[in-house]
Amino acid sequence: MLDTGLYEAKTLYPFQKESVDQILKEISSEGKDFNLLFQLPTGGGKTVIFSEITKKYIADFNEKVLILTHRIELSVQTSKQLSAIGVNNKVINSEVKEIGDQNEFQCFIAMVETLNNRLNDDENFIKDVGLVIVDEAHYNSFRKIFQFYGNANILGVTATPLSSNKALPLNDNYNRLFVGESISSLIEGGYLADAESYTYDVNLHGLKIGSNGDFTVNSSDVVYGNYFMQEKLLFAYEEVAVGNKTLIFNSGIDTSMRVEETFKKRGYPIRHLDSTFSDKDRKEVLRWFKVTPDAILTSVGILTTGFDEPTVETIILNRATRSLTLYHQMIGRGSRRLPNKDRFKLIDLGNNVRRFGLWQDYLNWQDAFRFPDRFLESRLSEAEDLEFEVEFEFNKKSKEVFEDHLGTLDAFNIKEVYYDCIDNGYKGKVAVDQSLENHYEAIMNVAEDYFHGLELMEMLSDHFEHRLKLYTKCITKSTPNYYKYIYETYIRQLRQKLRANLEDE
Repeated sequence: MLDTGLYEAKTLYPFQKESVDQILKEISSEGKDFNLLFQLPTGGGKTVIFSEITKKYIADFNEKVLILTHRIELSVQTSKQLSAIGVNNKVINSEVKEIGDQNEFQCFIAMVETLNNRLNDDENFIKDVGLVIVDEAHYNSFRKIFQFYGNANILGVTATPLSSNKALPLNDNYNRLFVGESISSLIEGGYLADAESYTYDVNLHGLKIGSNGDFTVNSSDVVYGNYFMQEKLLFAYEEVAVGNKTLIFNSGIDTSMRVEETFKKRGYPIRHLDSTFSDKDRKEVLRWFKVTPDAILTSVGILTTGFDEPTVETIILNRATRSLTLYHQMIGRGSRRLPNKDRFKLIDLGNNVRRFGLWQDYLNWQDAFRFPDRFLESRLSEAEDLEFEVEFEFNKKSKEVFEDHLGTLDAFNIKEVYYDCIDNGYKGKVAVDQSLENHYEAIMNVAEDYFHGLELMEMLSDHFEHRLKLYTKCITKSTPNYYKYIYETYIRQLRQKLRANLEDE
């Protein structure tokens, strides 16, 4: 559901105007070989800000602007705002195969996957672009577009300047971070609603950490789908939020559907929504949510971005997450300020507030940008890692390729092997050697030749990393340099074994 207010020209708030002026000044002074990342909390009006930047950039530099989004709703939302302030623009959706009239437009808005397909067919699909604006810049899918616009400035916009993939930090692509207003200052200025936090201690044992660093959907469904957690959720709602328009965030679809069933039995007006819904059904559910005063909407991750319903009064985190970005995105859905709304309620059923601190707390985003690993490690301690069983989830392609051998790979527990080695008087490093042999056998069973073997190695690189990090956690004096050494050695030795046995085939 889009904010219809975005279809009207808006007068910028003082802090928004200052951000526009400062960003344009930096782009102008640094020249073309410069990319800037702009951080602003959810609800701070980033669409309004970068729309105004677009208008002024076109006027000042007489060059085209390309705006990248990851959802069609965001593309439409941005297009409406640009049109409202007089910027002639065109949305590139799946139906647009070519742009014969591109000189008639000053600005283009495109979903990243659609544009990438068009540019791979024709690298001049959109040409003469001077500025590329990346909405929700923490997503890594945008990187594939940058190669086509090496001569343009890139402006990334995000509420949380932390990459969705820790192996691909944002400072690889952006030269500098410009930090906008903080959450607390926007609250004090009357621009954002303040959050009243209600925390409920929950037993998270049983959750497993996947390869992406967050808790797996399957383990979350097991923990949150049981009767006792459903009752705790209902208790928290009835204690704090009865009669409030409420958003409930869950990790998995199964849990969300159970939540819908539980609340319906108590007679509460609730609907479930997930990514499998058609556009028509999704719009119908969101329309119902908008017009129903005490509505409850339970969902998975579909409403974390591209959704604005200012009348939301309560946010319930019926899940645990290790993603600071997701934490802020979910809470931000309740932070829109209205004349009769200066506060909203946050119910935390995932120990998230304890993990990350209060939503309003100060965060050193410059530190996060420069040293993302250190920044996250200070919040996600090794002790917490060890509290949960760490589980690796193979991606779809790996499952297909190694279908007959996943059982062998999953069965190898490097922590257990390590402690067995120690108990039997062997060096712990033997566990690494056995792990390498396990990976080698899996690849050999599939590889057609040496070069295919290298491709399979690349496919399993995340699994190598996962195992070796677990191994280093078993060693009391492990350092980042040691991990780097052991990983590089592992790759080199595995490559040598494959070459010795496959190169002549």
